[in-house]
Amino acid sequence: MKGIQVSAYVKAPGELKVTELADPKPAADEYLIEVHAAATNFFDILQIQGKYQHQPPFPWVSGAEFAGVVLATPSGSKNPKFPVGSKVFGATQGSYATKCVAKEVSMLPVPKGWSFNQASGLFVTAPTSYGALVLRAGVKAGDYVLVHAAAGGVGLAAVQVAKAYGATVIATAGTARKLEVAKSFGADHVVDYRDENWPQIVKKLTPKGRGVDIVYDPVGMVDKSTKCIAWNGRILIVGFAAGTIEKVAMNKVLLKNISLVGIHWGMYEKMETKSVPKVWEGIMKLIAEGKFKGTEFTDKEFVGLESVPDALKALGSRETWGKVVVKIPQEGKNKL
Repeated sequence: MKGIQVSAYVKAPGELKVTELADPKPAADEYLIEVHAAATNFFDILQIQGKYQHQPPFPWVSGAEFAGVVLATPSGSKNPKFPVGSKVFGATQGSYATKCVAKEVSMLPVPKGWSFNQASGLFVTAPTSYGALVLRAGVKAGDYVLVHAAAGGVGLAAVQVAKAYGATVIATAGTARKLEVAKSFGADHVVDYRDENWPQIVKKLTPKGRGVDIVYDPVGMVDKSTKCIAWNGRILIVGFAAGTIEKVAMNKVLLKNISLVGIHWGMYEKMETKSVPKVWEGIMKLIAEGKFKGTEFTDKEFVGLESVPDALKALGSRETWGKVVVKIPQEGKNKL
């Protein structure tokens, strides 16, 4: 097979190379997958630089999210969930390759009518946003929800989930194109967070200027968000894309009866296993009802493993929106 193997840490994605590798050998509980699309993530960039919390021993194949076709089922399973030929998506180490191996718990069927490209970017973003808004914040009809970095992968997922539950969505982004994208995915109002007065602008968009009920924050804008949140509001702490872990004045939390709510979706499989299938059932229901669509970045196309460095560079530049996906052409009957 072909893949992007990392034998030493690199300074930048441009140093990554595609090489011929031996096919991966599945363990007794693993599927062999023919990869048709791989989605990029910021943590992929950190991992190739040796800066991520999960660093595999050298050498390892980069990439995490994938969509493709099952080539072989686990040898240790008499009744595999996904037979040979099944179209699946999921997450595993080594998605920047023409083949990868993955465990059943980390795979799901590609939704009906979805392409491999669309499905490849679903596994990380959708449950993070659904889990945050539905499980942690209890979003409901009539709520006003502020989504920061709304044109990002988790942001566009959050916009769609909030809208599906009947909320009014106020989206922030930093460019005209990203504001346009957020609007196209259902945001009711868009606000440029480069305007220093954005908290006041947001507050004016709510009934009688009371503020928003929920803030979805994958950036690190908690402190400023306290200026436009309503009494009993919930601020979802999703991540720190801005690069700084904030210090928040706790008197603001007290005076407005605010809840600061963390969401670490990656730990649910370990700490709250029963919630995982419920979240995916909810997501698949929204997809079936046409209330949730793929968030694949379409302003530019990335085709072939050779384009992975460019895709990661584009992602790192923060000039893209949604999920930056690399199409991985395959020979044979399963070709897209």
